Amino acid sequence: MSTTAELLKGAAELFPDEVVTQAHVRHLDLPKGAGRFALITLDNGLDHTKPTTFGPQSLANLNVAIDQVEKEAADGEIVGAGITGKPFIFAVGADLKGVELLARHEDALAIGKGGHDVFKRLSALAVPTFAYYNGAAMGGGVEVGLHCTYRTVSKALPAFSLPEVFLGLVPGWGGCALLPNLIGADRAVSVIIENSLNQNKQLKGEQVFDLGIADALFEGADFLERSLDWTASVLKGETEVARPEIDRGEAWDAAVQRGKAIADSKVHGAAPAAYRALDIIAAAKNGDLRQGFDAEDQALADLIMGGELRSGIYAFNLVQKRAKRPAGAPDKSLARPVTKVGVVGAGLMASQLALLFARRLEVPVVLTDIDQARIDKGVQYVHGEIDKLLLKGRVNQDKANRLKGLVSGHLDKAAAFGDADFVIEAVFEEMGVKQQVFAEVEAVVPEHAILATNTSSLSVTEMASKLKHPERVVGFHFFNPVAILPLLEIVRAEQTDDASLATAFAVAKSLKKTAVLVKDAPAFVVNRILTRFMGEIQNVIDEGTPVEVAEKAVEPLGLPMSPLVLLELVGPAIGLHVSETLHGAFPERFTVSPNLKAVVEAGKRGFYVYDSGKPELDPEVAALLKQGDAVLTEEQVRDRVLDAVAQEIRLMLDEGVVAEAQDIDLCLITGAGWPFHLGGITPYLDREGVSERVTGKKFLAPGVASVPA
Repeated sequence: MSTTAELLKGAAELFPDEVVTQAHVRHLDLPKGAGRFALITLDNGLDHTKPTTFGPQSLANLNVAIDQVEKEAADGEIVGAGITGKPFIFAVGADLKGVELLARHEDALAIGKGGHDVFKRLSALAVPTFAYYNGAAMGGGVEVGLHCTYRTVSKALPAFSLPEVFLGLVPGWGGCALLPNLIGADRAVSVIIENSLNQNKQLKGEQVFDLGIADALFEGADFLERSLDWTASVLKGETEVARPEIDRGEAWDAAVQRGKAIADSKVHGAAPAAYRALDIIAAAKNGDLRQGFDAEDQALADLIMGGELRSGIYAFNLVQKRAKRPAGAPDKSLARPVTKVGVVGAGLMASQLALLFARRLEVPVVLTDIDQARIDKGVQYVHGEIDKLLLKGRVNQDKANRLKGLVSGHLDKAAAFGDADFVIEAVFEEMGVKQQVFAEVEAVVPEHAILATNTSSLSVTEMASKLKHPERVVGFHFFNPVAILPLLEIVRAEQTDDASLATAFAVAKSLKKTAVLVKDAPAFVVNRILTRFMGEIQNVIDEGTPVEVAEKAVEPLGLPMSPLVLLELVGPAIGLHVSETLHGAFPERFTVSPNLKAVVEAGKRGFYVYDSGKPELDPEVAALLKQGDAVLTEEQVRDRVLDAVAQEIRLMLDEGVVAEAQDIDLCLITGAGWPFHLGGITPYLDREGVSERVTGKKFLAPGVASVPA
């Protein structure tokens, strides 16, 4: 058997670029004469913007620190030991960069085993151990504390989570086995499954205490001092820590079932991590931690060697890194300042944009429309939304008043936009209307003003073609709901100049949006792929496949909603309009469904009614449908849909619509909510063999969103 030190040494050799965390041991005399105490501080030597992680060398350093503390405890030199982090950071878990490099199952197993072997030494010391969660704690950072006898948490702690399932892993260093045995299975399922699959929802310090994960809660300002006072009173027997009895009966089984229902609703069985975590939680009911740790090691190794985790890490890197450095964006020094924004239109989309610009840029925003009533309604909407933010405590009264003061409306475009630096139109999706609006705006804005269009499918080049200065027109395509979906497709038209484009990217950054540069091609990225995807679903329904079979066929993709529910959200009329635009551009691949046309003409808002609480085919829609007699199976439908999507993505990359396949995935994750665990779409198409079958090659290089060869 290899020792822990040997295991970690082998793993460290695979990961030479690790940012190494030190584990410093210092000694102090506890208050109240409680005795000498050893405190381990985790610190990677960098500031709080580079959180502390556990790679193999970091675990080895902690192991050496525990060697020292273990000897002192055995020799009676200390009464207790504690572990804490550098300012603002406790520790944020395993170093994912190292995980990406692993190519063999035994190396993955060594990482799981190495973490367990080091962490569980804390619970085996001859003295009580204390974790002081002073700052952000995630994954392995949370788990190292679970191995201690007691835990305190700072009220100022901003983020605490076990995000592994979100990425395609399980909490594999004790989380699945220890947490349910500490706080009960139901609360553990909330933290490990529900929060993780809910876009990696974070807990604050008070919630950590309320859940029973921490035994005491202290203010951030003197957190360590107060924690040490409390430690002294526990060790002297003055404070007794009472923990509730854990229900190991039906409540445990019910919690696991609840977890399965959450996983089914979020990933539809398409990713294994949540189910593996639930199996370990289910087995932890008997309190046998050793068995639980072995199961965690096995699950961790299996998942590390699986495509879903690699896709999860790939997606994480896209959203955390690529999104911050958009491919093809001009030098940001070319961007011009934006001190006033104009919005043409005062409908719902325009009003949402006005609210976003006011909140994020904190500059005057003025709306115009064809009559005063519409303008007033738009401004009232924005003011009403600001009042809601005030009620929720998201802004204070002073900020609410200031934001409301920034948003106004004006019927006269010259008065409204005469000093605007950035004007965006959100009017009816029709080329003639948009060209007319731009001509009117160009006549009254300053020479440096950027003219942006929120078009979802029309040519920005054509829209700008009749202007004196087409070089300042840029596509600025938001996704609905504007406040929630992060993506902003920034479209460079044929004559857009670098300064206008750089300004657009700078504004996007201020709006806290994920900006992706796209070529001025029909429907850009997300709508083009979704329309091809939806078009194929629509085709098989038109040809004769029952609606429920077509819908169920794509469930393994784990999409946030089924295709026809998505159509309802977008609106059948908009779906039809985009399909007509794309049919005009690429008639051989994009169809216009006669059934969809009939649904729109009948004024229906979608295919379903919800009388029973669940979606059921609307009888009136069913009566409208004219279907052929070609009935496909779910598998045949899925193959057709995925083949169509793979073909379209390859054509888009060949046309240079975006720089790389990575940008397609970033767009689908942030603009259409496509699953993180799939990495968007291209890793899934590669993994399922669709890319090669349809296009002759994979979209991504080996080792990108897959296990290195």
